[in-house]
This record gives sequence, structure tokens and C-alpha cells, in this order.
Amino acid sequence: GMMNSGINQSILITGESGAGKTENTKKVISYFATICSSGKRKEGEASLEDKIVQTNPVLEAWGNAKTVRNDNSSRFGKFIRIHFNASGKLSGADMVVYLLEKSRLTYQQPLERCYHSFYNLMSDHVPDLKEKCLLSNDILDYWYVSQGKLTVPSIDDKEDMMFADEAFDVLGFSEQEKYDVYKNTACMMHMGNMTKDFVPVGKEEQAEIKDDSNAVKVATLAGIDCEWMITYFCKPKLKVGTEWVQKGSTCTQASNSVAGIARAVYERTFRIMVEKCNQTLLDPTMKKVHYIGVLDIAGFEIFDYNGFEQICINYVNEKLQQFFNQHMFTLEQEEYVREGLDWANVDFGMDLQPCIDMFEKPMSFLAIFEEESLFPKATDETFRNKLFDNMLGKHPNFAKPNPRPDPDAHFAIVHYAATVSYNLTGWLEKNKDPLNDTIVEMIKNGSNSLMIQCFADHPGQPIEAPKDDGGRKKKGGGKTVSSYFKGQLDDLMSTLYKTEPHFIRCVVPNTHKIPGGVEPGLVMHQYQCNGVLAGIAICRKGFPNKMMYPEFKARYNILAAKLVAKAKNDKSAAGAVLETIKLDKEKYRLGHTKVFFRAGILGFMEEVREDRIGAVLAWLQSGARGKSSRMQFKKLQDQKLALYCCQRSIRNYYIGKTWLWWQIWLAIKPNLKCTQFGKYKQEYEDKIAVAEANIGKALADREKVQSVYDGLAGQKNELELALKSGGSAVQEIIDKTTRVEAMAADVQKQLKEVLDRIKGEQDQKNALEAQRLKIDSTVAALEGELQNLEGSLGASEQDRADKDEQIRTLKEEIAHQSEMITKLGKDKRSVGESRQKTEEDIQTAEDKCNHLARVKGKLEQALDEAEDALEREKKVKGDVEKAKRKVEGDLKLTQEAVSDLERVKAELNQALARKEKEASALGAKIEDEASLGSKYSKQIKELQSRLEELDEELALERANRAKAEKSRSMLKKDIEDLSSRLEEAGSNTATQVELNKKREAELARLKGELEELNIAHEGTLAALRMKHNNTMSDLGEQIDNLNANKVKAEKDKAGLERDLADARSGLEEAVKGKAELDKQGKLLQGSIVDANTRLDEMARALNEAESSKKRLVVENQDLNRQIEELEGGIANANKNKTSLTTQLEDTKALADAEAKDRAALLTKYKNMSTELENLKEKIENEHMRKSDALKALSKAQAEIQLWRSRYETEGMGKIEELEAARGKLQARIVEAEENVDALNTKIANAEKSRARLAADLDEASMEYERVHAAALITEKRGKNFDKVLSEWQAKAGDVAAEVEASQNEGRNYSSELYRLKAAQDEAVEQLDIVKRENKNLADEIKDLLEQLGDGGRSIHDLDKQRRRLEQEKEELQGALEEAEGALEQEENKVLRAQLELSQVRQEIDRRVAEKEEEFNNTRKNHQRAMESLGASLEAEQRAKAEALRIKKKLEGEINELEIALDHANKANNEAQKSIKRYQTQLREAECGYEEASRARQEMNEKASLHERRAQALAAEMEESRALLDSAERGKRQTEAELVEARVAVNEMQTINSKASAEKRTMEGNVHTMQAEIDDMLHQAKNSEEKAKKAMVDAARLADELRAEQDHVTTQSKAKRTLESQLTELESKLAEANENAMRGGRAAMAKLESRIRELEIELGNIQTRTSENNKAFTKAERKVKELQFQNEEDKKNQDRMSELATKLQQKIKTYKKQIEEAEEIAALNLAKYR
Repeated sequence: GMMNSGINQSILITGESGAGKTENTKKVISYFATICSSGKRKEGEASLEDKIVQTNPVLEAWGNAKTVRNDNSSRFGKFIRIHFNASGKLSGADMVVYLLEKSRLTYQQPLERCYHSFYNLMSDHVPDLKEKCLLSNDILDYWYVSQGKLTVPSIDDKEDMMFADEAFDVLGFSEQEKYDVYKNTACMMHMGNMTKDFVPVGKEEQAEIKDDSNAVKVATLAGIDCEWMITYFCKPKLKVGTEWVQKGSTCTQASNSVAGIARAVYERTFRIMVEKCNQTLLDPTMKKVHYIGVLDIAGFEIFDYNGFEQICINYVNEKLQQFFNQHMFTLEQEEYVREGLDWANVDFGMDLQPCIDMFEKPMSFLAIFEEESLFPKATDETFRNKLFDNMLGKHPNFAKPNPRPDPDAHFAIVHYAATVSYNLTGWLEKNKDPLNDTIVEMIKNGSNSLMIQCFADHPGQPIEAPKDDGGRKKKGGGKTVSSYFKGQLDDLMSTLYKTEPHFIRCVVPNTHKIPGGVEPGLVMHQYQCNGVLAGIAICRKGFPNKMMYPEFKARYNILAAKLVAKAKNDKSAAGAVLETIKLDKEKYRLGHTKVFFRAGILGFMEEVREDRIGAVLAWLQSGARGKSSRMQFKKLQDQKLALYCCQRSIRNYYIGKTWLWWQIWLAIKPNLKCTQFGKYKQEYEDKIAVAEANIGKALADREKVQSVYDGLAGQKNELELALKSGGSAVQEIIDKTTRVEAMAADVQKQLKEVLDRIKGEQDQKNALEAQRLKIDSTVAALEGELQNLEGSLGASEQDRADKDEQIRTLKEEIAHQSEMITKLGKDKRSVGESRQKTEEDIQTAEDKCNHLARVKGKLEQALDEAEDALEREKKVKGDVEKAKRKVEGDLKLTQEAVSDLERVKAELNQALARKEKEASALGAKIEDEASLGSKYSKQIKELQSRLEELDEELALERANRAKAEKSRSMLKKDIEDLSSRLEEAGSNTATQVELNKKREAELARLKGELEELNIAHEGTLAALRMKHNNTMSDLGEQIDNLNANKVKAEKDKAGLERDLADARSGLEEAVKGKAELDKQGKLLQGSIVDANTRLDEMARALNEAESSKKRLVVENQDLNRQIEELEGGIANANKNKTSLTTQLEDTKALADAEAKDRAALLTKYKNMSTELENLKEKIENEHMRKSDALKALSKAQAEIQLWRSRYETEGMGKIEELEAARGKLQARIVEAEENVDALNTKIANAEKSRARLAADLDEASMEYERVHAAALITEKRGKNFDKVLSEWQAKAGDVAAEVEASQNEGRNYSSELYRLKAAQDEAVEQLDIVKRENKNLADEIKDLLEQLGDGGRSIHDLDKQRRRLEQEKEELQGALEEAEGALEQEENKVLRAQLELSQVRQEIDRRVAEKEEEFNNTRKNHQRAMESLGASLEAEQRAKAEALRIKKKLEGEINELEIALDHANKANNEAQKSIKRYQTQLREAECGYEEASRARQEMNEKASLHERRAQALAAEMEESRALLDSAERGKRQTEAELVEARVAVNEMQTINSKASAEKRTMEGNVHTMQAEIDDMLHQAKNSEEKAKKAMVDAARLADELRAEQDHVTTQSKAKRTLESQLTELESKLAEANENAMRGGRAAMAKLESRIRELEIELGNIQTRTSENNKAFTKAERKVKELQFQNEEDKKNQDRMSELATKLQQKIKTYKKQIEEAEEIAALNLAKYR
């Protein structure tokens, strides 16, 4: 793809941890390095492909580690780009790494291991490595890397070290660079041991190192000074203003500083290794055109403990999965639409943008994380609170944590793969990643070149910072880890979006690392989460293979070259190619710029192309083989001609052999020169060549000989000249020798003198040497004395420095103490301000509560208005139905008028027929009547046979009903078995009793549904029975009519004979009246035409009914789809159930904690007793309401009896009206039952609260309302699981409520479907009535035609009628089959719902069984209440069963009365008109009465409900007022006490300021105060645990505070007296001084003793003041604890208010869903009508 399209490619290898991503990455890189090898390499250097492959051992050794799921897990991400030139050969590579897991360096879990590099170093592969790195032979000596596993069975550390060492050499690392990497890695190991060497010294617990052996190793490997390193780790330098100061560190701070440096060294060494690999792999001289990127990043991780690294990894996987979804689904479908394909977008539900927005949007996770990291005083708790305040409820992917497997987790995030709970301990420090800048500066100035390179980008901390740059050189970086990582990730995503991606999905086959083991559920979960299944779906549904038109034309031009050449454009050319190969049009689509293929079609295209290419190659091969054969033939032909030539030469030779002249010529020819010219020429040419070859050598030899000759000649000339001048030279030589001998004698003399001097000097030297030895001994003695003096001087200087240091530290402590005093004053002011804020917050909370109460009232008013609007809509609906009935009555009246007119017409036609048939046709008429009689008898037989067939059908229907009854009995048996099992399983504990009751309620509901189904089935059977009876009555009427016509014909025959004479006489009058009758006949024909048009309109209405039926079928399918969506919602609700169970456990823990706090609140006994009396009154009111409800139920039963009597007396209406009345009665019964259930539940709740108050009356708490609400919530979770709209239902019951609501909606839809089917049956019945009336009209017309003499036509019409009836029978049978099929479908749905419900029950049973031990204590307290509730519930169930039995009995009676009504209707047709008129008036009056009574009843219910709410709110208001009054009293008391404490503190501060002489004791007191402040901070961290005991200690603290205040007042009085005494003593002292000046030494001694006594008293007073200060600090601490407890109470109140608002919102949503369902039902009903 890269070479064809010229687009850079990327391969994303993703999957969970341990799925094999790294192994696949190695395979991919090796593949590209092998097939795209350039083949170029320098001598002695490894090839580029070898270097690319050799990066893996290095990166794996320093970046991989063992985790719980994977022995060789990559703990960093990498994006490797492999560059190619224009010809597709390798031209280089580079890589980018992401987020190395640094926390693993200093801590490993027990089943994990640190990075492989440490264990490789200890494997002894490199011989001198340990010696150079100062390592021992045991890995356990280094605790940083020995906290988890030490060996891995699947990894050979020695072999890996061999591969890594060789890889360093291949990648071009020098020997020094390689050993620097090893040293830095070993340095980190030694730093871990160094953290154990810090010991605390002094009161400040200053960290110091006693044993510096590990520190020396660290300093040696880092190339820095050991003493300065220890100093700066223990006391790092800080810049304050323009001066550098040293800050003391505790052991923990120093250890953290060392750990930070160790992590930074390892990470930066790893980055430098990657940069060095990039420099090696990236050759700037080679041209780079394209690249293929391979992304291997850490997979989705879920561990027992999930920290900072896991959330970063999972965030990356969210982004990559969204990239996959965007590319696979969104962009793919957008391309279909853009290319003009007929495509409907499909939503695969794979959008992860909400989760990414939760990370990236402003004020979301990363923004809050950055803000908290940069905030100095931020802690993990503030970070967690800020996350929950800003994200919980606003982002659906942010949730509360699941306590399993990590109970200390702080929050959870819903990722695409799973919901992960995270623990944010230490995240802020990890994100800041602080370094000791002083140590960094030392490393930058050290001798380790690789460490210097590591911290090259860090600003460090210059020792002598310039004044200009002092403000700018702060801590290194300033960029957090998360922001750096997000920037890297954004760059990666922008790079990926610029490439064409390919995806490799790695799957974990099992969680136990078993070879060949496959867990199907795990595999399918991964496929579903990472989009593989959806990708397969879109590949199967869409067109995954696509190709540009020019590329398609170039590749497949060979398939239809002529058509392609003739095509106008590329698109038509592609179409011509595809038509030529006769590819199905469903298999491909032609877009605007591309041709698209279904999956697998491109392979088929390649096969067709290969076949065509094979044919062309066969043609070419045939031509080539022909050419080769012809060449071979030509060669053979030439050989044949050569043989001919040889044969001819041989023949000539044999001829010349005997020819003498030829023999002479052969003998003479060798001796002739003319025949040897070539030989001579060749000889001369050889000689010339030898001469030319040797002439250069000869010339060179000549030149050498010439040069030798010239040299010898010159030497010869020089010798001749020397011989000529030889005499003078000899004389000069003799003179020189004499001079040399004289000089030698002189030198000998000088040598003797020098030797003598040397002897003298030697003697002097010996003497001096003896003197020097004496001086050295004296100097050594003096040096010893000097050293002693210097030691004493150094000791004195050290003492002076120590004293100066002590003075300076004392000054600093004084300044610090003064700052602490000011800070304490500020804290006091801030405490007062915070107390004022808390008061304001309490006031705002009260205002908010009042506002919420008002909002609640408004919402209830809006709900009442909505209910009133619903009632008005029902009234309008009833008016419309009334108008519809009135119009139907008018239609029937018009039809009856038409029938009257047709009857008049028939009579006139009969008279006309009699007048016309008087004379001529009497005999023929008699014969016709006889034939008609025979035909009628035949028709009677046929009708009887049809009756038998209908009887058979009725028997079949009865058999079907028996089957339904049998299935019903089987279901009852199953239900009874289930109930028996549930009773057996749940007879042990009270919780199981509650479950049994819930199951009994479910069984009762299922029985009710089954009874409704049976009732509906019986209704359909009754409708079919009515249709059968109607058809029977119609046939009987036809038979009666035929018999009557026969009798009438016989009477007419006799009458005609009698009236013959009369007819003759009246013939003339008849002729006159014939014209008038003709006119009337025309008018009647017009009326017949009108009737026919009406028949056409009715047929049209029938067609419309059929179309509406089809539409209803479609709507039914939509409803089924909605039901499936609801089932999916149920599955999601089950997921939420787990989180709700955790919340349930939290609420239980709170309830237990509050139960412990009840012991201290005995003062509320009277309030509780009054509340108990109020509750008793409420219970009595509820009993009254229950009796009223029972009265209403008896009244409803009386009304049922009244309806029954009215039905018996006035039941002459139609089936539709009776069905409406029955539906109203059933609705009223259901409403009455619901009212009874609601009252029972309210009574049960009141009884439970009464029992709880009676049991816990002496243990009531100050926060009674919250505890009571929590107890009610837990009880309702256990008991009211099947209720949907309970107002104070717990969150654990919300899931069950949603399931119940969805099932109710499903039942509503099914009941709506049944209603629609019943309405359809009613419409069919009305159509049958219309058809019967049409039949009557047709019969009357037939009678007229028969009397006119057209008897044969009447028989034909009867045949038509019979066929039409048979056709209608078939239609009815089809409708019946459809109804049965729908009934079976609904039964299957009910069975499915029952199965799902049983599964949900099993899950709930399992969870309840797990929690049985927790409910044992509460079970004992509530068992009595449960027994009473069980008895009342059984009584209510019996009453409900009795009501259902009465209801069934009434329905059976109603069915019997319906059958009787049908017969009565047939018998009383003449009286229907008047009775209908009266019935319509009566119904209107009854509807008005029912509406008035219903409105009155609703108003009564609303009034009672509002009264109960008002009483509850009043009680709550009184309780809140009481609590508020008590809180205000406590607040005022604490304020007064705080004011007194402040006054006492001010007085003590003034006294302490005067006592400056006792500074040391004050400093000790301040130290103790500081320690107590530290204790107070520590206690603030553990304040959640102390909050449980705060209420118990409140009274005791108040008493102690009063005692302390009394003590302070007494001490202050004593101090005032002492001050007065001191002033008196001072005055006396002055007098004594004057007397002493006068009186002498005796008085001075007395006064001095007196002064000592006073000083002792002053010391005692000061100790008392210090004790008072301690008491004051304790009181302040306790005040803060009380304030903290107040804040916790406020948080709990806010939490409860939020819970109330959430419940109200859920109630609103449920109401909206109910209204929408009712609107949908109304719309469906309106559409059907």
C-alpha cells in the first residue's frame, strides 16, 4: 500500500496486558528488515537491518519486567518508524518511547519483578562488570530490586545479558558508553541501600548517615564527592531572597530525595539509550521517502491495585480504541455516503468520546490533576474531593469505587473494556516528580559523562548563581509528568491520523498462562470490547475492499481491453470490466472516485485476472516455443547441407586419390614459397613484437649503467686531486697530535685537584649530615607540639563554631517561635472565621432545605395538575366515544329506513308480478315453484352439512381450549413447585421469609397475568362462539325464509286461482297504474344503486381496516424491538446493581456507626415519647383509612352487583358497550386493590417505625431522622423490591424497581396488543353485522326477482352467497390462526421474561445469601415486626385471592350473560330501537355519575395524602427545629467559652511577655506545643475514625472545658495577686536597698534569701502557666474536633439531600415514562380507530 499509494503506513498492535504485542512487534520489524534489506554495509560494521533487529534486546532488558499477567511485559510504549527510499529499501529507523513506569524501580508487588536489566547485571555474563560496578554476588543485598520475585522460569537472565551486550556492540555503543550504562544502573541499586542508612539525630530528627559505605559507592559511580553528596541529601540548599540557606530534612524526606534521583537517573539513562539507538539507526546520508510506523504500547491493565501508571495506560488505550472506531466505523460509513453509495448509517455503539472528554475537557480529570499538582497545599484527600465535586454525576464514566478487589480505592472509571477502580495515593508527588536540585548540580559538575548527559536539560542549581539569573533558576522543568505525557500522546495521535492505519488485535486466550488453553468468554469479551465483532459486522454488511478507478483500470484493464479503450471515463471502464466478467451487482458498488467490493470479491477478481494473464502467457509461450522449434529446425537443416558438402569433398578425395596429376600437385605444393607467405609474415611479426616489448627494458638498463659510470668517473677525479695536495695535510695532522697530548696532561692535573676537593667536600657533607639528623629530631618534636597546639586550636575553633551555631539556631528558633505564635493567632482568627462560615453554611443549608421543600410542593402540585389533565383527556375520550355511538345509531336508523323502503319496493314488485302473471304464467309458475322447492331442499341439505363442518370447527376450538387449560394447569403446577421450593429454602431465616413473601407476590402477579391471558383467550373463544351462533341463526333465518316463501307460494297459487276473476276485472286498472309503478321502479332502482355504492364504501372501509391491521403488525414489531431495548437496559441495570450493593454496604456501615453513638443521647427520651404518641395517632389514622378503603372495596363490590343486576335487566346493548363497562369495572377494582396495597404498605411502614422506636427508645440519637431514614431504606430494600414508585426507596431497590417497571411496560404493551386485537375482533363483528344486513337486502331482492320469474338467478346468487360465506369462513380461520400465533408469541415472551426474572432472582438470592451474616443482628430486632407484617400480608393476599375469585366468577357470569344476550337480541329485534335510546340516556347519566364519584374519591385520596405529607413535614420540621435549637445552644456555649479562652490566652501572653528571663523554659514549652501541633495534624488525618467517638466525648469535653476555664480564672486571680505582691515586694526591695545602703550586709543577706524565694515562686507560677497553655492547646484541639464533626454532619446532611433529590428525579423520570407509554397507547388506539 505504501509503494502503490505513496501514503505513510502505520501498524497499531493493541490488546490487553500479556496478549503478545511485543512479540508481534518483533516479528513485524524482523519481517520488514529482512524483505526490505538494502544490502549495503561498510566493512566491519553491522548492516542496518541487523541494527534495527538488535534494538529489541536492549529495550527489553531496560524496559520490560515481570507482572502478574505477563513474564515479559513492556512497561513503556514505543512507536518505531522504519524509513524506506523510493525503491522500497530500508533507509533508516527511529523510535519514540512513552511513559516508562518509574514507580516499579522503588517498589514491586510480591508476584512481580523489577526491570530485567538489574538481574542481567547480576548474572555474571560480563566478567569484570561487578568489579567495575562495585556489586556483590547476591541480589538480596539490594532491597530496591528484591522486593518481589527474583527469578522467572521462562527467562534466562544470563542469556539475555549476552544478547544485550552483543546488541550494544552492534548498535555502535563504545566500550565506555556501554559501561557507563551499566554503572548508572548499578548506581540506582546502591541508592536503594543508601536510603536505609539515614538515622534521626536530635529533637528535630535531622537525617544523618553513620555508615557511609553505600554512599561512597554511589558517589564513586556518579563521579561526585561523597561528603558533599551526603550533606546535600541531608541538608539541601534553598535560595531565600538573594542568599542560599540549608534546609534540614528528616529521614523520610532524605530517602524520598534519594529515590527521586534514582528514578530520574534510570529513566534518563533509558532515554539516552533510545536516542543513541536512533542516532545509530538514522543515517542522514540515505534518502527517506516513506515510512511504516509500528506502535507497541502497554495494553489495557486491571490489577488488584491500580495506580498512576495504570490510568495513563488505560487513557492511551481509550484514545487508540476511539481511533480504531473512528477509522473502522465512522470514516468508513462517511466514505460510503461521500462516494454516493446507497447506504444507511449504522450505529455500532462504539463511541468512546464521553470517556475521552472526561479526561481532556476543562475542569475534567487531567485539568483538575494539573491544578492540584501545582497547588502547594494539595493532598490526596483534597484531590479526591475535588474530583467527586466536579465530576461525579456530570460525567457518566466517572463512578464510585468498587471495594473489591481494592477496598482502599478512591474512585472508578468506566472504560470500554471494564470498570476500573483507582487508588490515587501519591499521585500528586508522582506527577510533580521533584528532584534535589543541589544533587543534580553536583552530578552535572561530576566526572560521569553519561550522568552529565542525563541531566543536561535540567537547570540544576549553580553554586554561585549570578545576581541577574538568581530569580530565574528555579527547580528543573516545571512541567508535570501528565502534561508531558499528554503532549507526547497528542503528537502520536496527530502522526497516526496522517498515516493509513492497520490494526493487529492481540487476544489473551486464558488468564492462567496455560499453553493451548482457551477461555471462550474471555476471548469473546475482548473481541466485543475492542470492536472486532463490530468490525466483522461492518465488513460483512459493507464494502471493505475499495480501489481508485485509475488503479483499478491499470490493474484489470486486461480483462476487457477493448471496452476499456472505448469507455468515456474510468467509472464506465470499471463498469464495463465488471459486466464483462458477469459479476453480480450486489457484490460491488461504483462510487464517484472508487469501486467498492464486498468481502472476498477482490480475491475473486484476482483469480479472474490471473486466469486471463495465464491465457496470455500461454499464447506467448506457444509463440516462443514455435520460434525455438523453427530455429532448431534451421540448425538441423544447415547441418544436413554441411553433411552434403562433406560427402562431396570425400567423394572428390577418393576420385583424386587415383588421379596422377593431383598427386604431383600435392607433392610440389609444400615446397612453393608462394604457398608459405603467411608463415614468413607471422615470424617477422613475432620478432617485431618481442623487440617492441624489450626496448623499454633495454633503455632503462642503459640509463642505469650510464649513471654508474658517471659516479665512478667523479670519484676518480676527486682521488686525483687529493693525491696532488697530500704533503701539507700530513704536516697539519702531526701538529694537531702534539697539541692534543699537551692538553691531556693539563686535564690530568686538573682531575687530581678536583678529586682532592671532592674528598674535602665529602668530609664536610658527613659533618652536615650529622647536624641535619640532630635538627630533624628537634623539628619532629616541634612538629608534634605544633600539631597538638593546632588540634587544641581546631577544637577551640570547633567549639566556637558550635557555640555560634547554637546561638544562630537559638535565634532561628526564637524567630520561629515568634512566627508560630503569630501563626497561632492567625489560626485562631481563621478558626473564628471558619466557625462564622459554618454558621453561614448552616443557614444556607436551612434555606436550601426550605427551597427544596417548596420545590417538592411545586412538583407535587405539577403532578396533581398532570393527573387532572389526564382525567380531562379521559373525559374527552369518553365524549368522543359517545359521539361515535350516536353516529352509529343514526347509521343503523338510516339502514333500517332503507330496508323499509326496499320492503315497500318488494311489495310493489310483488303486486306488479301478480298483475303481470294473471293469465299466462300460472302453470309455469307452479312448475317453477316445484323446482324451487326441490332446489331449496338441496340447499337445506348443503347448509346442514355446513353446520356439521362448523360443529367440527367448534370441537377443534374446544380441543385448543383444553390444550390451553392443560398448559395453564402445567404452569400452575410449575408455580406451585417453585413456591414449595421457595418455602422449603426460605423457612430458616427472617430474610428468607421476606424473600418468600416477595416471591409469593411475584407468583400472585404471574397468576394474575396468566388469568388475564386465560380471560383474553376465553374472550376470543366467546367471540368465535358468537360468530358461530350468528352464522347458525343466519342459516336458520334463511331456512325459515325459504319455508315461508314456499308456503307463501302455495297460498299465492290458491289465491291466484281465486283472484283470477278479480284480476281480469282489474287488468285495465292495472295497465293504467303500470306507468306509475314503472316510475316508482326507476326510483327504487336508484335507491338500489345507492345501496350498492354504500356496499362499495363498506368494502373500502374493510380494506382500510386490513391496512390498519398491517400497520398495527408493524407497530407490534416496533414494540417488540423496544422490549428488547428494555431488556438491554435491564442488563445495564444489573451492572449498576453491583455499585449499588457497595453503596448499600456503606450505608450499613454508617448505620452501625450511628447505632454505636446512640448510648450518649438519653436526653431525648421525652421527645421520642411524644413522637411515639404521634406515631400511634398516625397508626390509628392509617387503620381508619384502611377501614375506609375496605368500605370502598365493599362499595365497589356492591357497585359490581348493581352493574350485574342492571346488566340482567337492561343488558340489551351491544358487546362493545358491555366490554367498556367491564373494563371500567376492572379498572376500578384494580384501583381499589392498589389503594388497599398502598394503605397496607403505609400501615406496615408505620408499624415498623413504631416497633423500631419502641425497641430503640432509650438508644435514640441526635441525628434520629438520618438513622431512621437509613433503617427504612435498608428495610425497604429487603421488603419493597417489587414496587416501582415508592418515595423513599433505597438505591439497592432501584434496580429491581427498574426491572419491574420494564416488565410492567412489557405487560402494558402486551395488554395493549390484546386490546387492539379485541378491537379488531369487534370491527370484524361489526363487519359481519353489515354483511348480514347486506345478505338480508340481497335475500329481499332475490324474493322480488323470484316473484318476477327469475328463479334460476336466485339459485345462482345463493351459490355466490355460499362461496362468499366460505371465503369469509376461511378469512376468519386465518385471523384465528394469526391470533393464535400472536398468543403463542406473547406466551413465549412471558416465558422468556419469567426465565430472566428467575435468573435475576437467583442472582439476588446469591447476593442475599452472602450478606446473611451481616443481617443477623437486624433480623433479631425486626423479627416480631416481620411476623406481624407477614400475618397482615397473608390476610391481604387472602382478600386479594377472594377478590380475584369473585372477579373470575363475575367474568364467567358475564360471558354466560353475553351468550344469553345474543339469543335475546335475536328474539327482541323489534324493541331494540326504543331500548337503545333509553340506554344511551342512561349511559350518559351513569358516566356523569361515575366521573363525579371518581373525582370525589380522588379528591378525598389527595386530601388524605396531603394531610399525611403535611403531618410528616411538620414532624420533620419540629425535629429539625429542636436539633437546630440544641445546635445553636451548643454554638453559643462554645462561643462564650472560646471568648473566655481568648481572654485567658491574652492575659497569659502578656504575663509570658513579661517573663522574658525564663526564655529556656518557654522554648521547651514551645517545643512541646509544636509536638502537640504535629500530633494534632496527625489526629486530623485520622479524624474520620475519631468522628465516631466525638459525640460521646462532647459532654465530657464541655465539663473539662468548664473546669479548665475555672482553673484558668483561679490561676489568673492568683497571678493578679502575685503581681500585686510582686509590686509590693519591689517597693519593699527598694526600701530594703535604701536600708541596706544604710544598715549593712545583714539586711542584704536577708533580702537575697527573700529574692531566691520569690524566684522559686515565680518559677512555680511559670510552670503553672505552661500547664495552662497545654490545657488551652488541648481545648483548642477539642474545639477543632467538634468543628470537624460539625462539618461531617453537614456533609451527611448534604448527602441525604442529594439522595432525596435523586429519588425525586427518578420519580419524575418514571412518571414521564408512564405518560409517554400512555400517549403511545392512545396514539396506537387512535390509529386503529
